[in-house]
Amino acid sequence: MTIAIAKAASSCLAANPIRATRERESVQTLSGARLTTVDTTRAEIALAGGFRLMLAFLDSHLARLLIIPPEGLQAPRTWSLSPELAGEDAIDGRDRLDLTGFPGAEVRAATETEAAITIETALMKVELRRSPLALTWYFRLSEEAAFEPVLQDRQTQAYCYKRGRPGFAHYLARDEAEHYYGFGEKSGEANKAGRRLRMRTADALGYDAETTDPLYKHIPFYLTVRPDVGGRAVGLFYDNLSHAAFDLGQEIDAYHGPYRSFEASGGDLDLYVIFGPAVRDVVARYTALTGRTAFPPRWSLSYSGSSMQYTDAADAQTRLGDFLSDLNGHEIPCGSFHLSSGYTAAQGKRYVFTWDKSRFPDPAALASGFAHAGLKLIANVKPAMLTDHPRFAEVEAFRGFIRDGEDESRPHLAQFWGGEAAYLDFTNPETSAWWAREVKAQLLDYGIAATWNENNEYEVWEDDARVDANGRGGTIACLRPVQPGLMLRASQAAQLEHAPGKRPFLVSRSGGPGMQRYAQTWTGDNFTSWKTLRYNLSMGHGLSLSGVFNFGHDVGGFAGPRPEPELFLRWIEQGIYWPRFSIHSWKADGSSTEPWMYPEILPAVRDALNWRERLVPLLYTLLWRAHVHHEPILRPLFYSFPGQAGSYEEHGEFMLGPDLLVAPVLEPGAARRRVWLPETEGGWYRIGTGEPVACGEAEVPAPLGAAPTFMRAGSILPLGPSPAHAGGPLTLRLFPLLGGRARAELFDDDGESQADRANPPCMLHIAAEWQERAGQPAVTILRHGPHMPRWRDVRIEDEAGRPVAVALSDSGPWKPRAGDASSSN
Repeated sequence: MTIAIAKAASSCLAANPIRATRERESVQTLSGARLTTVDTTRAEIALAGGFRLMLAFLDSHLARLLIIPPEGLQAPRTWSLSPELAGEDAIDGRDRLDLTGFPGAEVRAATETEAAITIETALMKVELRRSPLALTWYFRLSEEAAFEPVLQDRQTQAYCYKRGRPGFAHYLARDEAEHYYGFGEKSGEANKAGRRLRMRTADALGYDAETTDPLYKHIPFYLTVRPDVGGRAVGLFYDNLSHAAFDLGQEIDAYHGPYRSFEASGGDLDLYVIFGPAVRDVVARYTALTGRTAFPPRWSLSYSGSSMQYTDAADAQTRLGDFLSDLNGHEIPCGSFHLSSGYTAAQGKRYVFTWDKSRFPDPAALASGFAHAGLKLIANVKPAMLTDHPRFAEVEAFRGFIRDGEDESRPHLAQFWGGEAAYLDFTNPETSAWWAREVKAQLLDYGIAATWNENNEYEVWEDDARVDANGRGGTIACLRPVQPGLMLRASQAAQLEHAPGKRPFLVSRSGGPGMQRYAQTWTGDNFTSWKTLRYNLSMGHGLSLSGVFNFGHDVGGFAGPRPEPELFLRWIEQGIYWPRFSIHSWKADGSSTEPWMYPEILPAVRDALNWRERLVPLLYTLLWRAHVHHEPILRPLFYSFPGQAGSYEEHGEFMLGPDLLVAPVLEPGAARRRVWLPETEGGWYRIGTGEPVACGEAEVPAPLGAAPTFMRAGSILPLGPSPAHAGGPLTLRLFPLLGGRARAELFDDDGESQADRANPPCMLHIAAEWQERAGQPAVTILRHGPHMPRWRDVRIEDEAGRPVAVALSDSGPWKPRAGDASSSN
C-alpha cells in the first residue's frame, strides 16, 4: 500500500508555517473511523475531516499509530530510529513512511461492527471505536492465552487537533495503580505519576534536582507499569520532537475521568506502542528501535578530572600541569581530563575551534604531557558562533547557520554564552563536513582524544527559524533535538577518520531519542546539595529506562557552594558505581572541587577511587552487554525484581548489573542505613565483610567511606588489580548459593579496537562448584574468542575477600595461574 503525502504548508520541512487567525484555532476531535485498506502487516483508516490513521504492526511486540492530517505530515522525515533499520546513518534522516528493517507481524483478522473496527495479529489486537475515535490495545503472551487490555484511550475526545495551526493532544485513560517511568532525564522521584513534564531542552544551570523542569534532554518515551500485576509494562514512544508536554495526572476534569496526555506544539502524532511484557523487555525493544548503545574505549571508565577554573585561569596550561602533579603526589588514579571551554576564551567569551595562545601557548605539548601521564584529553566544543567570531563569515558564506524565519538571507541570532550568536545548522551537509574537518584540524591533530559536545540544547525560540534539511528546507520547530544528534554524528565522523579501527569516545549534554548511539552523557550543571545527591539517583533511573545507559552526574555538584567533606565523600561513594565518574565544578568563589581538597578524608577518597579501578572489569562487561543486548548498566530494583511490590518503593538503592546492589547514604550525619534487599534464592552478602544478609528490610552500618553494597548469592564479582599493583591478577570473589554454585561472565579485549558483536574478542565464562559448603570450590573458566585476556594470573577469593586455593580448569591456549595470598592487592 502506498500513501501519498502532500507537503503541508505548515510542515517542519516545507515553506513558512501558516500564520493562523484566532477564528481558525478551534479544536477538532477526530471521529468517524472507516476502514479503507488492510494488507499483510498494516491497515489504513479514514477519519472525518480528511484525516487518515495508519496502523502498522512492526513485529510481534511492536505496533505503530500514525495520524496523517489532510494537509499531509508536518514532519515527513524522522531522525529517531536506529540506523540499523535502514542500513545507514543518513544526515537527512528517514522517510517517516518507510518501514524498511521491520519484520512485520501478520494481520490475521480485521472485523467491523457499527461501533468499532478490530484488527488482530497473533499477539496484538487493536479495537478502534469509530466516534469519537478511541483505541484500546490488547496483548497476549501466546496464541493459547486470552487477549488482555493493556492500554486504552480516554473515552471522551481522545485525539484533538487545532484547526489551522500546528499542535495536537492525545489523551489516554489513567489508572491509579499505574506507575510511569522513563522520560529521559527528569527531576524528582522515578515514578512520575501526578507530574506534568515538558519536553524541550534548556541550559538549566544549578537546577533543583527535585522540581526543575525542563532540563537538558528531549526523550518523549515512557513506560506504563502495573506493579499490582507483576510489573506488566507497556512502552509509549511519541516520535515527535517539537515542544511538548506529558501530563501524568496533574490535570483533572470531571467530564473525562482519570486521564493522562501528550500535547505537542507541532509535528505529527506518531506513536510506537511496545508490548513488554516486562520492563526489561520494553527497555530493550525501545533501545533497539532508537539505536544501539555506543561501546566506548575502556579508558573512559576511569575517573575523569575536570574543572572550569583550570582552563579559565590566566596560567591555564601551568594549572593543568599542576593537576597532573597533584594526581601523582596524592596517588589518585585517573584516566582522562575534560578540557573545559576556557581554552577557547577571549574577553570572557567562547570562540569554538580557537586556542587562546596566551594561556595555552602549546596545545600539542599540553596533549603530549597528558598522554605521557596516561590521561586522555576530552575537549569541549560548542555548536554556536558569536557574531564577532573570527570565522563567522566563513561559515555564513555557505549558509552554515540556522536562518532567520523572516529573512532567510541572514542567520537567526539567539542569546548564547557571551552575547548574540548563530547556531550551526547540522542538517546542512556542508556544515557537518566543515565541523568534522575542524574537529580534526583544531583538536584531534593536536593530540586531543575525544570531544565533549556541550551547550547543544539549541535554544532557538523562533519556531519559524529555517534549516537546510539536506536541501529540502524546513523550520526548526520539530528539529531542535535533531541538531545535537547530527552534531554528534559529525564529531564521531572526525574521530573515526582520525583513528580508523578505534572506538571513538564522545560526551554530550543534550540530545533526543537515539543519542545513545554516539555518546556518553551526564545530567548537566547540578547544584551542590544533599537534595541533588538524592534526586540525581532517580534521574539516573529515568535515563536507564530510556535507552541512555552510559551516564553519570557531576560528583560534588557543579554550581553552588563547595561540598562539605561529608557530602563530598558520600557523593564519591555513590559515583564510583556510575558508568561515568567525573568530578566537575564551577564555583563562584573560584575554588575547584578536587579529590584532595580535604586532607582529612583524602585516604578514604583514594580508597574509593582505587576500588573504582578494581571495578573496571565488571563495568566494562556491563558496557559490552549494554551495547550488544540493550541492557541498562544501572537499574532500579523493579527492573530486576518486577514481581516484588517493595521494589517499586523509593528506597534510594540501585542495581549495578544483575547482581550488585548499592544502597548509598543520602542524608547527612548517618552512621547506619536502612536497606531493603529483594527476595532472591540464597539471600545476599555484604561486600567488604562477606556477612550473609537475609532478604527484606535490615539496618546496616554505613560508615563514612564506603556505601553499603551487597552481592546476590550465586554470583561472582570480577575485580581488577589496584592501581598500585597494575600487573596484578584478575580477582574472582565468590558468593556461593546454598547448594554450592556461582556463575559469571566477563568480557575483555584490547580496550580500544572496533569489536564484532557476533564474535566478541574474549568472553570468559566462569563457574564455581562446591561439593560441600565447607570445602574448596572447583572453578572452571572457559574462554571464547581470539583475544587473550590481559591477566596472566587469577586469584580466587571467598565472600570475605580471603584467598582460596583452587585448581583452575580452563580451555584453549590461555593457561591462567592461580594466585595465592601473596598476590592480594
